[in-house]
Amino acid sequence: MPEAIFSKDDLAQIASHGLRKEAVSNQLEVFQRGPRYTRLVRPCTPGDGITVIDQPHRALFEKKSHESALEGRCMKFIPASGAATRMFKSPLRVLARSERATRETLSILEKQGDEAAAEVKNLMDSIERCAFFPELKRVMASKGLDIHSCLEAGDFEPVLRYLVGAEGLDYGNLPKGLLPFHPYPEGPRTAFEEHLVESVDYAQDSRKHCRLHFTVSPEHMAGFRTLAEKTSTEYGRSLAASFDIDFSTQSPETDTIAVDMKNRPFRLPDGALLFRPGGHGALLQNLAALDGDIIYMKNIDNVVPDRLKEETGAWKRILCGLLVEIQRRLFDCLKKLLDGEHTRETIKAAQTLFIEDLLGSFPEASYAWALEEKASFLIEALNRPIRVCGMVKNEGEPGGGPFWVKGSDGRVSRQIIESAQVDPDSAEQQALLKQATHFNPVDLVCGVRDVYGKPFDLEKFVDPDTALISKKSRDGKDLKALEHPGLWNGAMAGWLTVFVEVPLSTFNPVKTVNDLLRPSHQNDSC
Repeated sequence: MPEAIFSKDDLAQIASHGLRKEAVSNQLEVFQRGPRYTRLVRPCTPGDGITVIDQPHRALFEKKSHESALEGRCMKFIPASGAATRMFKSPLRVLARSERATRETLSILEKQGDEAAAEVKNLMDSIERCAFFPELKRVMASKGLDIHSCLEAGDFEPVLRYLVGAEGLDYGNLPKGLLPFHPYPEGPRTAFEEHLVESVDYAQDSRKHCRLHFTVSPEHMAGFRTLAEKTSTEYGRSLAASFDIDFSTQSPETDTIAVDMKNRPFRLPDGALLFRPGGHGALLQNLAALDGDIIYMKNIDNVVPDRLKEETGAWKRILCGLLVEIQRRLFDCLKKLLDGEHTRETIKAAQTLFIEDLLGSFPEASYAWALEEKASFLIEALNRPIRVCGMVKNEGEPGGGPFWVKGSDGRVSRQIIESAQVDPDSAEQQALLKQATHFNPVDLVCGVRDVYGKPFDLEKFVDPDTALISKKSRDGKDLKALEHPGLWNGAMAGWLTVFVEVPLSTFNPVKTVNDLLRPSHQNDSC
């Protein structure tokens, strides 16, 4: 991309954003060449890329996980920057209509196939079961409105306005982490609080200390810090634990340039360049900045009430214990190889681990390699960060799944693939995509230190070809946006990867407000 495309003002803007001119030029080149789609070989299935753990091994892995937690090796990393706008998409859509939101109007629209109307009607019929209902009732009462009278009269307009609008709770603009998810006799708990309580079950060290890191949006940082100060003390007392809670934001340095439909830099009315957040793959920088060893990773909205936490915690420990056991064998092999012990016995042990446990493959020509060549290959193949990823059976949820993928170097590896990474014009690839039997619930345990305890440079293991291009708009004009390789997709493409089948009961996301009405988000004690 020629330098002349950027004016002096552009270069100053790029520098002020913390970006390098070369990086922005490279982004423009990605737009020019277009997306490079992932090449699927076949879906991972139980026995072919997905491990099914039997009962005796579950107990063993839970024990290993508990020991690692007591040693202070474990912490949680929770991406929590997403706003709840999508969660309240249906209420916001209903409020945007010219007709007043009444039961009669919603019933008519529902019969016409309007899904938003049907969802809102269902929410209004059951809203008293939601954890946020007492606060919504209080706020409306402070304005002279009785929520029960509105609901009985079928006048849902004020209820919805005070639920999502700035004059009320403003939930349409808050992040999910700050929203009350579950009712309890002593009061509602937010998703943020549920993560604190859950961490005690599997990430608590011998000093009863739990470490958690949340990535949040800058505009919501104060709200999270206030909640953390209040609740960490309360739960510390009730759970006999202490919490080390840290926050970070997505760095402007990870933003990407936007282009118009002819792949030219998109210009704002004042002529300035438009930069956009680079997607959740940008959080790799936040993950790398942690003083972490074994890191549990989980989305902010995938939490359950206390009555369902036992199974969730057990499977977290199982995944962690498996990682610890693989690390033990991996480090034993690597220490010998790195110390120059390239005997047949050492090579065989490392090769067995690579092929049988990590399902890696040697190049066809390797049969003729000398021991030194095999050792060099194994050091390069094994000296990497590792992740153990829970996978649930596919029940039609949108999102990525586990696949065997052929890389540009010809190697076949296990990857978590999103539908946007697959060529939409390839009937063969789309057919393979639909054959997925399992789904990625974002349930990862990551080992990010090497055999000597030093943090890996995570940027070295990113597949840059997995960056995504999407169509957006700004001020009524179409544009193209670029997202970095997804955090658990291309950003971890070069990691050692193990997939494990976990029960569907461990996956309880809240994608819409109506999901809070599901049994998994209700509390029998209330």
